[in-house]
Parts: sequence; structure tokens; C-alpha cells
Amino acid sequence: MVRLYKDRKDAGRQLAKHLGFIELNDPLVLAIPRGGVIVGNEVASALGADLDVVMAKKVGAPFNPEFAIAAVDLDGNITVLSDWGLAMYTDYIREEAQALQREIQAKLEYYRNGNPAKEVKGRDVIVVDDGLATGLTALAALKYVRAKEPDRVVLAVPVAPSNTLALLEEYADVLVCPFVPQEFYAVGQWYLEFDQTSDDEVRQIMAKYLS
Repeated sequence: MVRLYKDRKDAGRQLAKHLGFIELNDPLVLAIPRGGVIVGNEVASALGADLDVVMAKKVGAPFNPEFAIAAVDLDGNITVLSDWGLAMYTDYIREEAQALQREIQAKLEYYRNGNPAKEVKGRDVIVVDDGLATGLTALAALKYVRAKEPDRVVLAVPVAPSNTLALLEEYADVLVCPFVPQEFYAVGQWYLEFDQTSDDEVRQIMAKYLS
């Protein structure tokens, strides 16, 4: 199997080259933790952009926590890929979403070391992750960012399947994905090194961009 990227830093550097062809106004990179922050750091460094984080959490099905049926953002907004999930588990999803919203708030407080979020309104915002599978978390993040009135929203990821990109393209003004494999099983299959990123790593990276 061909491994497209050495690691997340390599993926970020390659992604930044593609983004370099886009004229950007006061760019802000919003990375999806945790792995996306390593990619986003490379993108922000290459573009001379600000970096912040945007978070959404998946709601796992009651019969299988690993099977995502919804996602919630910082404001408590719930995103579903299909209406059947919400119809079947409305009360469950809402209860889980409330708990996850509190978890998001706590994580962001830690990542930013108590500093406020970067201003989004009127800027070109680049939402970055290390890759997409179902795209549910990215969809929730894009909806959250759009509500903050950016000038433009760019979704930039190193790798994703075509059906996921088709789902997300209407939520982004520009979509950048250098590699769209025909057969896709998991994001990690396209990396030589795909170790888990820690919360401390995210916090250390964010410290460079705090004002």
C-alpha cells in the first residue's frame, strides 16, 4: 500500500502548497483537534496566518458508541447525517449533546489556556483536519464557522473519499483536498506515521498563536 504522507507535518506542508495558489484575505486557520492541529500549524506557518481551533464532538449510537449518529458544536447545535438518527434517538441525542457541549467548552479552555477565541467575522477562514472519513465532525464545524460570518470558508484536508467531499462541498466556498482515493478505509492508511496526538501537544502549538 502506498503511504501518501510521512506524517501530519508532511501533510500540512503539502496542503499549504495547494492553498498557496488561493488569494486569501486576513486568513485564519481553524484546526479540528487533535490531529488536525498539527496539520493546521504547518498550514498557518506557511501562509503567515493565525491559528485557532474549532471543535465538534460525535454522538455515538446507544447500541454502539463508535457508530456516530450526530455531532454537536460549541454552541450546542446538533448536526445529523440522516434524519432517521434524530427521529429514532431524539431525547438520547439531546442529552448526549449537552454533556459533549460542556466537554468541548472545557477542552477549548485548556487548549487556549484561557485566552479568547480568534475573531472570525469578515476573514477568510480555512478549516483544516488531518483527513476525513464520514465528514460528520467537519460538517458540524463548517456550520459553526459559517454562523460566525466569515468572509469565505475554505475546507482543506490532505485526504478524503469523494462521497464525503460531495456532502461537504455546499458548506464551503472553496474545497482543497489533494488526494481523493477510489478505495478508502481510514484516514490513517494514507500516513506512514499516524500516532495519536495528545491534548498537551495541541496546547503547546496553540501557545505560539495566543495574544
